Amino acid sequence: MAKPVKTSGPSQRQLRVGELIRHALAEMLARGDIHDDVLAKYVITVPEVRLSPDLKLATAYIMPLGGLDVKPVLKALGGHTRYIRGEIAHRVNLKYAPNIRFLQDESFAEAERIDALLYSEKVLPDILKPPLKINPDDHDDD
Repeated sequence: MAKPVKTSGPSQRQLRVGELIRHALAEMLARGDIHDDVLAKYVITVPEVRLSPDLKLATAYIMPLGGLDVKPVLKALGGHTRYIRGEIAHRVNLKYAPNIRFLQDESFAEAERIDALLYSEKVLPDILKPPLKINPDDHDDD
């Protein structure tokens, strides 16, 4: 009998290891452990690190403060992936250090897009309508 396929999202282990890697990476960036002129110019946030189910690939979502000049920061981080992987292997106790790739965090842009939709002229009147009041004595129990 085959095992059922789980499609509900990341496992607890993926989430926990992702958070450990996120903390290690954020600490490295905050302390300036990665010696690069481009990275030294920016304050970089790491909102999330996602891992593959086998924990061999970590995707770190990054965003420079203010959201400016993302491409040079991604390129600089990409040039130091081997060093970063080695440092994470020392800082996080794992059997295998995952390969790391860096992508731009788009959650801020998505939040702005949703806010713009909610406050658009089409949706705003619906949001401002008073909620319907339901009187529990008005229903029929036939």
